Amino acid sequence: MVEWVCGCCGRWRVSVELIHGRYLYRLVHTYPRRFGGGKNVLGEVGSVDELAELLRRRTPVDLADLREAA
Repeated sequence: MVEWVCGCCGRWRVSVELIHGRYLYRLVHTYPRRFGGGKNVLGEVGSVDELAELLRRRTPVDLADLREAA
């Protein structure tokens, strides 16, 4: 699974997953452990254009802020 995280805080993550024969970009917001941890899936889209729009609507980051997770 390929995954990118934001460079600012690491709480915004985008993964590419094969779901029902289609590759989807999944946007997830993770919470710090001090707040109980956990993940909140904000959306799944099928193209980079749709991912850019989802990031613009739901997060303070954009595609340029993401880097590959180690």
